[in-house]
Amino acid sequence: MNMSHSLALKGIAAATLLACALPAAIAAGYQQPPANILKVMRAPSLPGPSLSPTQDNMLLVAWQEYPSIARVAAPYLKLAGTRIEPANRSKHDTPGGYGIAPCAESFKLVSVPGGKETPIALPAGACPDAPLWSADGKRFAFANTTRDAVEVWVGDAASGKIRKIPGIRLNPMLNDELQWMPDQKTLLVKAVPAKLGAAPAQANTQDGPSVQDSGGGKGESSTYETRDTLSSPHDEALFDYYGASQLTLVDAASGKATPLGQPAIYDGVGPAPDGKHILVSSVRKPYSYVTTYERFPHQVEVWNIATPGRVAVHTIASLPLADRVPVHGEPLGPRDFFWRATEPATLLWAEALDGGDWKNTAPARDKVMMQKAPFTAPPVEVLRTAQRFAGLDWTERADIALASEVDLNKHWRQTRVVNVDQPQQAGKLLWDLSYDDKYADPGSPVRRALPNGERVIQLDGDAIYLAGGGASPQGNRPFLDKLDLKTGDSQRLFRSDKSAYERFIGLSGKDGGSFLTWRQTPAEAPNAFLRKLGAPIRADKGEAAFASTAAAVTRIVDPTPELRQIKKRLVKYKRADGLDLSFTLYTPPGYQEGTRVPAILNAYPLDYADAASAGQISGSQQTFTRLYQYKYLLLAGYAVIDQASFPVVGNPKAAYDNYLDQLKMDAEAAVNEAVKLGVADPDRVAVTGHSHGALMTANLLAHTDLFRAGAATSGSYNKTLTPFGFQSERRSVWEAPDVYRKVSTFFYADKLKTPILIMHGSDDANPGTTPLQASKFYEAIRGNGGTARLVMLPHEPHWYAARESNEQLVYEMLSWFDKYVKNAPPRAVKSAQSQPLPAQP
Repeated sequence: MNMSHSLALKGIAAATLLACALPAAIAAGYQQPPANILKVMRAPSLPGPSLSPTQDNMLLVAWQEYPSIARVAAPYLKLAGTRIEPANRSKHDTPGGYGIAPCAESFKLVSVPGGKETPIALPAGACPDAPLWSADGKRFAFANTTRDAVEVWVGDAASGKIRKIPGIRLNPMLNDELQWMPDQKTLLVKAVPAKLGAAPAQANTQDGPSVQDSGGGKGESSTYETRDTLSSPHDEALFDYYGASQLTLVDAASGKATPLGQPAIYDGVGPAPDGKHILVSSVRKPYSYVTTYERFPHQVEVWNIATPGRVAVHTIASLPLADRVPVHGEPLGPRDFFWRATEPATLLWAEALDGGDWKNTAPARDKVMMQKAPFTAPPVEVLRTAQRFAGLDWTERADIALASEVDLNKHWRQTRVVNVDQPQQAGKLLWDLSYDDKYADPGSPVRRALPNGERVIQLDGDAIYLAGGGASPQGNRPFLDKLDLKTGDSQRLFRSDKSAYERFIGLSGKDGGSFLTWRQTPAEAPNAFLRKLGAPIRADKGEAAFASTAAAVTRIVDPTPELRQIKKRLVKYKRADGLDLSFTLYTPPGYQEGTRVPAILNAYPLDYADAASAGQISGSQQTFTRLYQYKYLLLAGYAVIDQASFPVVGNPKAAYDNYLDQLKMDAEAAVNEAVKLGVADPDRVAVTGHSHGALMTANLLAHTDLFRAGAATSGSYNKTLTPFGFQSERRSVWEAPDVYRKVSTFFYADKLKTPILIMHGSDDANPGTTPLQASKFYEAIRGNGGTARLVMLPHEPHWYAARESNEQLVYEMLSWFDKYVKNAPPRAVKSAQSQPLPAQP
């Protein structure tokens, strides 16, 4: 079977699934929600800021909300964890196969602080990627996908004019396809090799069976590594063909292209700060049919390109196939390569000391090695971490860096101030806290771009700036702090007002005296503001210690004024065991306080190592209200109990032992509180969730009588089909068979009598939520006499992308909930009831 014929059959099969899932009256096409909802769904998208490194300009980039089904249905190949469109070599998916790579709809150049706007004339039919600023702020580059190529375009920050670099076709298949060299005048690209010839043809008949052989060696790989894997020699040939790139230097002004080395399957590529060396990682054989290309053998090299026309190669590591890496573990040997931010060229990497397995006990889990140009002397060890190495952040000074490590068994993070040139000196502990503890999160260091393009932590004497989300019992209130690394003293320079959501986006000078923010309220669209600090003021703990003034830089208008009638509020309450929980309650336009209306609960269970962090509030009720998926039902008279806290608390080594009991407590607490407020009609409550939230939805319908109906999207309902871990569960099904069965609603299909709408993308690449999960779950419910509807959306990945698919989703949810919730006959509401575990199948 040739490739085009195979893809055509794939499309026919997907269309057949849709036809089977929908009534005969609408089998020929897609349905749409009512006109008032459709209008909002098709409203223009809001832009976001991309600030230049010199802070004198920003690009406002608006992204396409929903591409057409024609684009989503573009033929693609599944090659070792990637999805590639053969027509133009573009990436069909976002990382992990969770969505379709978006297109920017518009670029607009805005001067700072003046706010002068310069629209940028994008080419007709353009599909631009995110812009990449040069460190000097003079130019920006972006990839642009067309029908037959991924092009390189360069823009001028002074005029806003853009132009195409002729003769270059990018190969973005394995990332790192476009970046600035340290001189900020040259681009390093992965180009499609010239004279590559035609793609390997598929034989009309299979050459022979596809064979995999296990030699009996002990070792497991994570469920999530079996994503779009290779399955035949023909797949291997296609991976070789479409993965091949020619590294090329491109002069951004003249367009002159200079090839480097020979074509190969390059994945990680990064220039050293000196501009004379490049870190190059290439994929080698033998390939594996059970994991993605990241685990294939790799050759890691440093190329010296200082001499024009000549590339000197130094091999750093030859890494073997790593197809037996422990779940949530690390492969053996060097990994996570990165450059030091300043000259001379200095390479660092991490290596596991505990076999890469979190189950093992070791005095140190990782070491960090360093090797300097010319890479002839052996590497030296500069750091050891008791827990897993989580990164080294450079500052503007060579003797100050921040080294982080994480303990996966305790959900703990430590950060130290270190000097890698003095490895014998113990680092100074800076932060030591649970990474689940949102209230204590110190924020992320503010960075600036060095002239060579490296982004480093900005220093102000001995101090750094920290910008954070500002989680608090009142919701998120973003902040900007100044922290003295020597004394540990911290000053809060800015904190978002309680009546708005305003986050830091960049310093506008060499210190924190003025900075840019992105501000919004439920009634005001997001816009950029320039803030200037004033005199110190008396402030309560956690509040800003300085006055500040704000001046608008942008003036983005509201594209959906009808949504301003929707009201939302933060609601705090307790679980039966005393755990603090919260949700955001949305009420529909025209809602009269005290009126009970049908309600929809949405949640996504999260895993926590301790109860104190599990009860913390995140998110903000002061954001500009925009709708998506189930939230569109607000326009049909439903209230929405949104982002309800659904913590699953326990030892991470046994994360899901008490999953069902906690799930039921979470749901009971949320529904009871919404009823207590006088908003939710207790006889008309629905539940919905996506992915892991879909499993939650199914389990709540099977194990409680709280809900009249549910809608589960892109879920996984039989965890025995994901035997090597799911979510944060690291035990295999053979280590914890009862846990896998208890969390799997599939085994309770005979108990599930509450109506459930099951929706799934027919091209879901997430190994944990394959389309088979939806179809088998539907068959189980149907075979046991339950009420269910299965809707398979053609061509869709884990997150539904196409406009037509999203309109169908809203139509399906509205129709389902209107029938089984809003207009259902009265019914007595019962509390959660446990169901007995079925016999071992």
